[in-house]
This record gives sequence, C-alpha cells and structure tokens, in this order.
Amino acid sequence: MAGRKVHLGDRTLVMGVLNVTPDSFSDGGLYLDAKSAVEHGVEMMRQGADWIDVGGESTRPGSMPVSADVELARVLPVIRALHRRAPSLTISIDTTKSEVAEQAIRVGASIINDVSGLRFDSQVADVARRHRAPLILMHMRGRPRTMQQRPFARSIARSLGRGLAWSISEALRRGVRRSQLIIDPGLGFGKTRRQNFEIIAALGRLRRFGLPLLAGASRKSFVQAVASGEGLDPVRRSAKMSARQGPWKLVKAGLPIDSEALRLLQIGDAAAVTAAILGGAHIVRIHDVAAIVPAVRIADAVLAAPR
Repeated sequence: MAGRKVHLGDRTLVMGVLNVTPDSFSDGGLYLDAKSAVEHGVEMMRQGADWIDVGGESTRPGSMPVSADVELARVLPVIRALHRRAPSLTISIDTTKSEVAEQAIRVGASIINDVSGLRFDSQVADVARRHRAPLILMHMRGRPRTMQQRPFARSIARSLGRGLAWSISEALRRGVRRSQLIIDPGLGFGKTRRQNFEIIAALGRLRRFGLPLLAGASRKSFVQAVASGEGLDPVRRSAKMSARQGPWKLVKAGLPIDSEALRLLQIGDAAAVTAAILGGAHIVRIHDVAAIVPAVRIADAVLAAPR
C-alpha cells in the first residue's frame, strides 16, 4: 500500500484528522466506533480532504500512552474498512510505534505520521524504509504527559531547528530516502502560546531543510485562547474575564458545544491555517474539513496571484 507518491506545489494538501480514541482533546470518543469513524473519514474525503490521518493514541497535553495492542485494536479495523470503501484515498497512520506503523501499512495506510520524530521508537524509520512510505517527522519537546510543563525552551527557533535536524538525520541514517520525508514543527507540542505564534510567523525559516512542510494548527488551545481575546501571554483572569472565554472554555472542560460555538472555533482555526499556508506550509492538518477548506482555497489563490 505504501510507496504512493505525494504531489506538492499546485495547491495546499488537506489532511483530515480521524481520532479513534476516547480521550483526544477536542473529539475524543466521537469516532471510537469503527463504523462511525469510517463514515466520518469518507465524509471528510467528500468535503475536500486529500489524506485521512488515523490515530489510536491521544497526544493531548497530560495524556497517558497506551499499549500497541490497544492502539492496533482501535486503528486497524478503521484503516482496513476505510481502504476498502475508498481504495484511492491516501491514509496516514498517526503513531509513534513501529509495530503499529507496520500493521497499519499492511491493511491500507500509505503514510506514517510520527509525532515524536523517531524519539520514542526509531524503528518507525525502518518501517518507512521497507515500505517506501512517506514519513512525517514532528518536533515535540518532552512527552505528551509533561510537554506543557515548565521549563520551556529559551529559544524555540534553536530548539525546533536542532530537533528537526536530529530527526531527519536519524531517518536518513536508517536508510529512509530524503524524498520520503515531511517535517512538522509541532504546533502546541511543548511550546508556550507565544512560541507557537513565533513558529507560524517564521515558518519560512524551515525551508532551509528543503523538505515539504506540514502544519497542524487546528483545535489548538493557543489559537483558541487568542481568538477568545486572551492575548499572547497567559495571565490570571477574573471570573468575569473567564466567562468571556466562550466556546473554548467548553471544549477544555469536555462539555458539548452548539453550532454557534463551533462556528467561533472554526473561525480561529481558519485564521491560523491561512497564516500557516501563507507562511509556507504545503500540507495542513485539520479537524473541520468542510469549514476550513474554503480558507485553504483563499490562501492558495493569494499565493498564486501575480506579484
């Protein structure tokens, strides 16, 4: 199933997020049932997603790891059924485990998305090499359970550059071809709110690696906090200010949100995704495909316009 070519440059590619977990940050439990997960994946494809990224382990801040057996039980039925339902659809497996990556590719996945950048299990690179699968290397400081705890990097640019360089070097050392690699700065993974916006503002600096760039700003707390009026630096807020947080406060509390609240969340996501594309992202990872694809198209039109 792997060995599929990824074409970049004509337009931004959209990766739709399909979390098959009970505890992911914004959609945990919604698609834990394989049938509903497959239906959602097909619907995202119809809405404009080029890839579907299937994940069976939450990487939200504070989350605990799960075993390979648990992860496999969650993702394999979904990938297998999704591939049978839409054979031409590109499916990526969001995992840090080589065993999960191997089994996922055997049943229909063709891309490996490793949020640890090979730090948790470097044999993920061996799986990519054997199957000639594109490999996404993300930058994350620490582990999901503790990544949002201090201390943070003094220079996020230096930390990001060194971290991605290590991941790329490790992949190449294990025989992965450079043409298989995609890099992801890991927005929201071990960075402060200000540092995340610093990364988006300076995405162009990552061009020095000469690799395709993926950005995942969808449903990130740093986006929604600023969209809710909190500013770049978290401060102690009064009860009155807290009440004005709006829909993001409900998401953080795991409470249901209505259509109007969801629309407000999507506006923040659309702005962040647009900024990432204009900054140089070739691929964007998003949850609400139908709502965000129009913003992707506008950003692409701006980039295609004569200067």
